[in-house]
Amino acid sequence: MSTTRRTKQLAATAVAAALGVTALAGCGSSGTSGSGSGSTKSSGSKTVTLVSHDSFNASKDVLKEFTEQTGYTVKVLKSGDAGVALNQEILTKGSPRGDVFFGVDNTLLSRALDSGLFTPYEAKGVDQVASDAQLDAAEHRVTPIDTGDICVNYDKKYFADKKLAPPQSFEDLTKPAYKNLLVTENAQTSSPGLGFLLGTVATYGEKGYQDYWKKLKSNGVKVVDSWEQAYNEEFSGSAGGKKAKADRPLVVSYASSPPVEVLYAKPQPATAPTGVATGTCFRQIEFAGLLNGAKNEAGGKALLDFLISKRFQEDMPLNMFVNPVTEGAKLPELFTKFGATVDRPTTVAPDAIAKNREQWVQSWSSLVVK
Repeated sequence: MSTTRRTKQLAATAVAAALGVTALAGCGSSGTSGSGSGSTKSSGSKTVTLVSHDSFNASKDVLKEFTEQTGYTVKVLKSGDAGVALNQEILTKGSPRGDVFFGVDNTLLSRALDSGLFTPYEAKGVDQVASDAQLDAAEHRVTPIDTGDICVNYDKKYFADKKLAPPQSFEDLTKPAYKNLLVTENAQTSSPGLGFLLGTVATYGEKGYQDYWKKLKSNGVKVVDSWEQAYNEEFSGSAGGKKAKADRPLVVSYASSPPVEVLYAKPQPATAPTGVATGTCFRQIEFAGLLNGAKNEAGGKALLDFLISKRFQEDMPLNMFVNPVTEGAKLPELFTKFGATVDRPTTVAPDAIAKNREQWVQSWSSLVVK
């Protein structure tokens, strides 16, 4: 895609833009604080700061409604890819740069929770959130916000021109026909890269995944630091990749990436130029939490309530290209028409990720990067 929006985490901007602050709503009204939880610590500020990875995006009208309802103006502090943003919050734990953190996912959740990054808060409406997304339901240190599927995407034109069927499974990617075609993100720095690694662990097991990556490396997989670089600079199927004259027709991205290519194309095509290898998908769940030491705790709680409201949840798909978690929230037609449906994504239990993530990433790095 040609903008800096994402397809689920989707449109990350370059990490060089880290720490940029963007005001996303108009001046606050004189309305109520909207904390939803009684008396809480608050600086009295009418600004609530959301710290996020670069992919957060929301319609101005929707955030204006939040301001009108609560009196709080939202500011977003973007801090690079998800792993980079989380690392920065851990380093500033107890003296956070904002009030709410958005963007920690199930691949990194245990790190955030073990660090004591969040103050527990049971958001209003969380009982309407899908139960399988509530990975911290007992303590409510984080609130589920969205889900998405990390999958290999392919450039339809490339494969049509070559009269070659696109890959559909992890195993396909190791075949000679697909040599030097795949680009993926570094599992040490990128959540899509880590999700793809975990998908191979789920498919091949703790021992078999290393042999798989040896095969993938021998087959010419390219590793770059971020989703932005992989998708917009290396992938020949994206609008950005076309401009960059990219030469990799396979990329690790999202099942929701094809609608982005349709939405921002002028004129819009009848079919998406990219497809999804649905046998390569890993289910990602994204969370937000009230930062421990937040200066505007009341505003942070109000914002968490709003993030799982139907209004915000229905705004997300065409802004962040993710799936809502709140029951009854509908997907737009463009999203359902051009996005891929993944019936059987791979998953790894949160406790297994917590126990083994660092070891898996270290082993992967020694095999693929070094």
